[in-house]
Amino acid sequence: MLAFCQIPCKGPRVFSGPADPDPWPAGSYVTVLEVLPSILPFEDEGIGAALTRYLEGDGLRIVPGFKTGSVARNNGRYVLRGVKNEGEVTFDAEELLVATGRRANSADMGLEEAGVHLGARGEVLVNDLLQTHNPFVYAAGDVTGRDMFVYVASYSGGLAAENALAGAGKVYDASYIPRIIFTDPQVASAGLTEAAARKQGRDVRVSVVAMTHVPRAQAARDTRGLVKLVADAQTDHLVGAHILAPEAAEMIQTAVLAMRFGIRVGDLRGTMFPYLTNAEGLKLAALAFEKDITKLSCCAG
Repeated sequence: MLAFCQIPCKGPRVFSGPADPDPWPAGSYVTVLEVLPSILPFEDEGIGAALTRYLEGDGLRIVPGFKTGSVARNNGRYVLRGVKNEGEVTFDAEELLVATGRRANSADMGLEEAGVHLGARGEVLVNDLLQTHNPFVYAAGDVTGRDMFVYVASYSGGLAAENALAGAGKVYDASYIPRIIFTDPQVASAGLTEAAARKQGRDVRVSVVAMTHVPRAQAARDTRGLVKLVADAQTDHLVGAHILAPEAAEMIQTAVLAMRFGIRVGDLRGTMFPYLTNAEGLKLAALAFEKDITKLSCCAG
């Protein structure tokens, strides 16, 4: 992902910011260039589309499906040329930020000589017990290339230690890991997207509730976003939860606990949620599997 910053424009440009001539409060116009079809390619499609609309409404220009050809520095500005929809496009701006992702720092550690196998990006290859190809060596955290989150590194480090020192045989479980993106509004998700679940051949039911129906969002006068739940149609277990909301990061944990401990959607429907909280959006989404929530009173849940 590439991001251009322009402060504010001087003369003709490929992109000169939003229609309002005044710059952003931070003083910069921003163009985001993404090589993949969406800025959230691995999250729910509806979440990604809604976030794009909100960001563009704030003045960002989002350009997905862009393939970079060249970057040059000219008279103190960056000039980037590439291809979008099979046509050549040029951007120029004062600053350029390149997000290249992360790679495991495993070089020059003698791991391969010790029988520890590495992947194409230098990641240490492990099994579900976090054991490497050398049965006496375990690895955890970002170096494995899996789920690069601080809390996942802590979780997997504990598992690796127990398995290595006590032979606990505990399996690394990534099925309920919460994924947070601190945009505005925030994106929070756990488990499978609807598309991923169906690709696995699962028979699923889906519930989507706009934040406009959540009383807390109405009271805060910020109704941006939605809550989407994906449930197994046979077992009623929650297999995925996807939230776009100003406080999505605080809301997702209820769904995480439901997935980890096998709490059914029906159990969520029958559980009391405090009124006038954004977390109540999960209760409404659980109700929406069976009822038209627009016909319920504020406390009918």
